Amino acid sequence: MDFNKIFIKGACPTKVGGQAVMEGIMMKGPKKDATVVRCPDGRMRIRIRPVKPRKGLAKVPFLRGVFVFLDSLIEGTKTLMYSADVLERYAQDEDGAESEPEEESRFFAWLEKHFGERAAWNLMIYSSVLLAVLITVVVFILAPTWLVDLCRHFTESAVLLNLIEGLFRILMFVVYVLAISRMKEIHTVFQFHGAEHECIHCFENGLELTPENCQQFETLHPRCGTSFLMFVFVIALLLFSLLGWPNLWVRLLSRLLLLPVIAGLSFELLQWAGRSDNWIVKILSLPGLGLQKITTAKPGVRELEVAIAAMKPVLSEEGPASFEGFTDMSGALWTEEEEAGEETITCL
Repeated sequence: MDFNKIFIKGACPTKVGGQAVMEGIMMKGPKKDATVVRCPDGRMRIRIRPVKPRKGLAKVPFLRGVFVFLDSLIEGTKTLMYSADVLERYAQDEDGAESEPEEESRFFAWLEKHFGERAAWNLMIYSSVLLAVLITVVVFILAPTWLVDLCRHFTESAVLLNLIEGLFRILMFVVYVLAISRMKEIHTVFQFHGAEHECIHCFENGLELTPENCQQFETLHPRCGTSFLMFVFVIALLLFSLLGWPNLWVRLLSRLLLLPVIAGLSFELLQWAGRSDNWIVKILSLPGLGLQKITTAKPGVRELEVAIAAMKPVLSEEGPASFEGFTDMSGALWTEEEEAGEETITCL
């Protein structure tokens, strides 16, 4: 791992971040975000939306991390579902003709009938997020402390038990990520994740956004959300160690109550790591960068073109704040009704 290619001297850190989705990338800046999905026929479908500014407690250090975490979960799920919807809408059959979307599930149809389309969609989104959070908390937060409780037959040391719990939690997560990385669809998502990082590195180093320039850079980035998750695990290990090893129910409750504190601390640490390159930051970033070795893959030109197409509208002060249609790597935008080559809107 070459730190000089990750913490690049002379680079200008940006507030632009991103998320890999199914066959695409979402880039988010201070004022708007853009999601670009590569359709089965090669076209790039784009959606641009304004970003709501943070207000009140969402701007307070250490508290803002909790709001950012929750917002990322909700908006990330929405964006992921949007990318799946685009792929389904433009899916092609073996003859090359666009296939019809599958019939809606009976449950969603029932929700739509009784509550309206928007309410049904929101209910599906929030229930998905709630289920994902519940599974994550149970599997990666509560289950390890319950399983490690069996180690009390071998040691009574609170420090050692907390250390075993923390390391076991990290091991479970790494094994999980390694397992899903073997899936073809997930590997493709990891390629788009790598393209997102290379594109951001390219911009932060003042180079023109081209696939060739992006390919010069590493797929690892110190400000990645994957590093945030690793910070969560490491801070949890240190923080829980201060509580000793009380009975199981007290431990379970303390783990739940301290989750917002851990999220807040992890976010501030990630922000610091993103704008610093001293040796302390590099050491603290090692676990997250190691995990990024799994969650990113070297992208090709196909993935980098999508990353660049998503990046350009976010960087531009001009262009529409809201738009949905098609785009190309130059930043041109056109609606579904327009034919390529006719009058278009250019972002950059």
